[in-house]
Amino acid sequence: MKRAEKVIISCAITGSIHTPSMSPHLPVTPEQIAQSAIGAARAGAAILHLHARNPETGRPTQDPEMFKRFLPAIKAGCDGIINITTGGGLGMTLDERLAAAKWAQPEIASMNMGSLNFNISAAGGRIASFKNDWEQPYLEMTKDFILSNTFTQIERGMTELGAFGTRFEFECYDVGHLYNLAHFADRGLVKPPFFVQSIFGILGGIGPEPENLMHMKATADRLFGQDYNLSILAAGRHQLPFVTMGAILGGNVRVGLEDNLYLGKGQLAPSNADQVAKIRRILEELSLEVATPDDARRMLGTKGAANVAF
Repeated sequence: MKRAEKVIISCAITGSIHTPSMSPHLPVTPEQIAQSAIGAARAGAAILHLHARNPETGRPTQDPEMFKRFLPAIKAGCDGIINITTGGGLGMTLDERLAAAKWAQPEIASMNMGSLNFNISAAGGRIASFKNDWEQPYLEMTKDFILSNTFTQIERGMTELGAFGTRFEFECYDVGHLYNLAHFADRGLVKPPFFVQSIFGILGGIGPEPENLMHMKATADRLFGQDYNLSILAAGRHQLPFVTMGAILGGNVRVGLEDNLYLGKGQLAPSNADQVAKIRRILEELSLEVATPDDARRMLGTKGAANVAF
């Protein structure tokens, strides 16, 4: 692993896991998403990981028309690296999932590195009543849901987006996903430096124990040597402890309302910027320097903001 000379903070702005009933602070409309992303960048996030939502219902959507309503505003309002999801919303087809990134041709797109059981059914357990009809069935169906990322699907995403010069945030929910990435690297479909996002705490993926983080890092070290940059995210209450541990180990961090709605125990995060500001304070107290967007571009080898399609 390349020990980060500066720590890249990624911020996942809205995601597809949480629903509007879970927090009044979750960005839903294009205007809210743009403002939240710009605020996170100003607080210190170098990378902005972006999903879209239907502004009336809050349901996840990958319609490029919706991304067109906030991507130009974010680009005009900050210098953050735009990272478009290809995970999309649960239950979407691959065509739907790739559509926004194929239109936007961003510097970075996320790439899930394997299929897995993806159970978030407990996420709405404390909600007495839902604001929208889609929310409860959307969460409950995940008890019988597989997030599909077959080798054919991954290869298609890498090939079609790689043709635009887009690089990837390789989302690895378990150890086997690292080996999947190594397979594609051995075939030459993706080139280093690899941006490996290790994900902990999703039911169906690797659990949020510190030993598992050490195991993921050790495995990635064996597979990729100095050719990768490690980043860490963890779901819910595990977010800040895990990303702090990852930074101490020499890695990068991801926070944001996609992964965790809270700022502290029982305290909903008022914004993505508040989560970014908190992890930035922690990093600086540890004498770790935070990367600027241009630092991150250099570290990850992206094509630059001038070469996107929006």
